[in-house]
Order: sequence, then structure tokens, then C-alpha cells
Amino acid sequence: SLAIMREAFAQAREARLFILKAMQDVISAPRPELSFWAPRIETIKIHPDKIREVIGPGGKMIRAIQSDTGTAIELEDDGTVRITGAKAEGREKAKAMIEGLTKEPEVGEVYEGKVTRIMSIGAFVEYLPGKEGLVRISEISNDRVNRIEDVVKVGDKVTVKIAEVDRQGRVNLSMRAVNEDGNGFEERQRAERARFNDREGGDRGGFRGPPGGSGGGGFRRSGPPRR
Repeated sequence: SLAIMREAFAQAREARLFILKAMQDVISAPRPELSFWAPRIETIKIHPDKIREVIGPGGKMIRAIQSDTGTAIELEDDGTVRITGAKAEGREKAKAMIEGLTKEPEVGEVYEGKVTRIMSIGAFVEYLPGKEGLVRISEISNDRVNRIEDVVKVGDKVTVKIAEVDRQGRVNLSMRAVNEDGNGFEERQRAERARFNDREGGDRGGFRGPPGGSGGGGFRRSGPPRR
């Protein structure tokens, strides 16, 4: 009957008002901050030519970044990178890894790196993810070094400064120049060139290739070629 319907509507209205009041008592306005567990998006921009380096062969690099940081990464053709993750620490780590992969080295910058290979001419150090440079034996220490292995070994963490980027894009690093001004490395370079001009042979302390070659003293870049 009509009376029963009116009573049912009245009871439903009371129930709705009760629920709304309970909600109002708990939260009367939106939270000033998102929940700790709510995913957030960090957006950065890279050069479009560097997208391949972030993706890696068959997507290996981007999958490794996502797995290591607990994030999801989207790449746009214009170089826009969106990093989604609930934890700020993971997002920041993913951002740092991507910036490391796409950054161009600049002379004077200092990095914490890891020794990856040792040769008679010096030690190769990964100073950014996937990027290596050579610390020549003369740039290991202010003291005379007879054997690289006496000072560093593969896996050691070392502080290095980018001392030079040659015309082929190869990076020369220095451990002894970390606390020097910018002229120390250049002065040693000039002195070494002068010594080599006075004698034949020998490859210690410099990039020297076979006659008619472009030099390099055994230095080879790791990873994909520069674009």
C-alpha cells in the first residue's frame, strides 16, 4: 500500500543520512596527501635518440630497471618518460638510473664507480650504468704504481673524475685528480706526450695504437656505439 511505501522510503532516507554522517565524522575533506600506497607518477624528459639505450637489447635494460626499482616505466617517442611507483625511493632510483644511461659525460664531473676490468695500461671503471672510462696507471695515485693490481682490483668502488673526453667519445678518468684543480691532468698529459716524443715504443700511460691507427692503447668502448 501507499503507507508501506512511504515508510520504506523514510527508513531508506534515515539509513542514507546515517551513512553520510558516519563518513563525515571520519573524513570531512580530501586528504592533503595521497596515501603512502597510492602510486605516483614521475615524469622526466630525455633526448629521443637515447630511448634505445633505456630500452636496451630486446627490452633487457628497461625490464632490469623496473625489476630493481619496483616501478613501471612508459616511454614516448618524443622522449617523455613516465615512472610510476608507490614508493618515492623506487621512483627516484629509476629516475637516477635512466638519467645515468642518457647523460653525456662532462669534464670535471666526479663519480663513484666500480672497477670492471684491469689491463697493463690501467683500470676500466663503470662510472655510470653501462658507461666505462679508463683510469690510466699514471692517474691511479700520486705515488708511483708499478702494478695496477697492487692498488685496485675488479669490483672495487673508487671515486673518479672525468678528465677528458676525446674526439672519438672515449672517456679518460682520473683517481688522483679528484682533489686537484682542472690543470693537473692537462699538465701531466703534456709531460707524457713530450716523453713519448723523445723515445719510441711503450704504451704505459697513454693511448697509443699501431702505426697509422687512431690510437687507443687497447681501449675499447663497452656497450652500444655512440650516436
